Amino acid sequence: MSELKLTKNNFEEEVLKSEGLVLVDFWASWCGPCKMLAPVLEEIAEENKDIKVGKVNVDEEMELAQQFNIMSIPNLILFKDGKPVKQQVGFRGKEEIEKMWK
Repeated sequence: MSELKLTKNNFEEEVLKSEGLVLVDFWASWCGPCKMLAPVLEEIAEENKDIKVGKVNVDEEMELAQQFNIMSIPNLILFKDGKPVKQQVGFRGKEEIEKMWK
């Protein structure tokens, strides 16, 4: 499954009303660690069909970033059945990210 572009218009439907696991990446185009994380998340999205992976551009979606108190990026939040259950800040390797749900 490919990554979803999340906005305030689809966040509720795609994340908060979603059953199962959704991994949300809060990122920005100017952020070096965010750029390093992007291919890792693409790989996770392709390999894990049971997990939805979405991205929120904090510059375009400041309201969502504020709603989840995003102070540093990249910031990954794992949602389970619409509720945030785990969070990781900063660049992480694939194995460490997958530990969030395994």
